[in-house]
This record gives sequence, structure tokens and C-alpha cells, in this order.
Amino acid sequence: MKIKLLLMIPFLFFMKSSSDDAYFWGKNGHRVTGEIAEQHLTKKTKKRVDKILKGQSLAFVSTFADEIKSDRKYSKYYPLHYVNMNLDQTYAQAEKNPEGDLVTGINKCIEVLKDKNSTDDEQNFHLKMLIHFIGDLHQPMHVGQKEDKGGNDVQVQWFGSGTNLHSVWDSKLIDDWEMSYIELAENADQLSKKQIEAIQKGTIIDWVDEVHHVTKEIYNSVKVGENLRYNYSYDHFGTVRTQLQRGGIRLAKVLNDIYD
Repeated sequence: MKIKLLLMIPFLFFMKSSSDDAYFWGKNGHRVTGEIAEQHLTKKTKKRVDKILKGQSLAFVSTFADEIKSDRKYSKYYPLHYVNMNLDQTYAQAEKNPEGDLVTGINKCIEVLKDKNSTDDEQNFHLKMLIHFIGDLHQPMHVGQKEDKGGNDVQVQWFGSGTNLHSVWDSKLIDDWEMSYIELAENADQLSKKQIEAIQKGTIIDWVDEVHHVTKEIYNSVKVGENLRYNYSYDHFGTVRTQLQRGGIRLAKVLNDIYD
């Protein structure tokens, strides 16, 4: 009995990890966004952020909001990682989750960070959450349909192995390139000042609606059960890179607006 149990432990760990990984940008994705954001912070903002995070980088803390999912005392934050919207809706038209969503989560973090009466611990916690939520906003399947849990119930294959559409966009497209988050950030597109300013324009809701257009394209890019391979990566990795970069540039904009 003990032998059987020991043999099952790695299998159970694998199953848990695979399941957990299906609900957010992979670690590398969030770290890319954090690393790119660092490059666009003002000196004043950088100094303030360094103090709040006690010297830890945006990339390092970018996965914090996923790490705390294993602790039930943070369960109220789970719905704040995504927005459910029908494909033909804008955020304003969509039915709102009474428990909150990405938009309300981001706005709450901004509110706390702007509040001069917030404690150091509150500032630290909500800054880490904000960094993560802005990353999640730019993962198109986090602005997906309620009925399939943002693509988690859309079963496909990735190079012959069973997975789902959400997981493909969370991590598999990124991991397939076998590059570190530093390498991915360093190889982001070179943009002009005007291009950066254009990306940073708009509100959080404007950004949600923009990302939702990408979400529609992704839903239409596959058939249930389809075996996604090199062609899919070739066709869509550019979109992944764009979303990671936009997330970083916009995260910097939000932080600069708070602290500069």
C-alpha cells in the first residue's frame, strides 16, 4: 500500500500542476510583462515601487496573485483574475459578476495605492495584485466566455497531447519558444514614442474591449479537438508577444499615474 501511494504522489502532483496552470498567464508571461513595465517607469515611480516592494522587481512579484490561490483566505480574489463576456458584447453590455472581476480588481488596487492612509502592508499586497491583474487583462482568454470558462472547456491538442484553448494561450505558446522572460522582454518590438503613447491611451475598460476583439479571433482560430502544432504557433505567437508588451507598457502607465 505504501509503495502504491508513493508511486501515485508524482502523478497527483502533475495533475494538480496541470490543472492549476490552466487559469493564468504562465509564470514567464507575467514576468515578461513585469520586466517590460520596468523599462517604462519614471525615476520617481521606480523609486516608490522599489520601496514598496522592498527591492523586489516587478517580474519577481508578478506571479504573487497566483501563488496565493492555494490559500483559501484569499478566495475572494479568485474572480478578479478574469472578465466573462459574450463574444458580441462590450464590457458595458456584459452581465457583471457580483463577486467582482478584473476591472473591479484593478480599480480596487489603484484606489488602495492612491490612498495615503494605506499601510505599508496594504500597499505591498495591492501593488503585487495590480501587477498581476494588468498582466491577466492582456491574456485574451481572461476576457472570455462564461459558458466555457474562458476557453478552459474548449478541448484541443498541443502537438498531440490533450489540453485546452486557455492553457495554449496561457503558457504553451510561450513555453514552446524556450526563451527566458528576460530574452522575451529584450526582444520585444521596438516602438516609437508615439506608438507607446497610443498604446497607453484609454481606460481600463477600453483596454478590456480591445483585448476582447483578440479573444474573438482566438475562439475562431480553432476547432474542438484540433491538433495545434507548428503552424498555430507561427500564426499566433506574434499576438502573444504583442499582448505581453502592451500589458507591460500599460502597467507602467498605471503605475506612473499613481506615483509620479
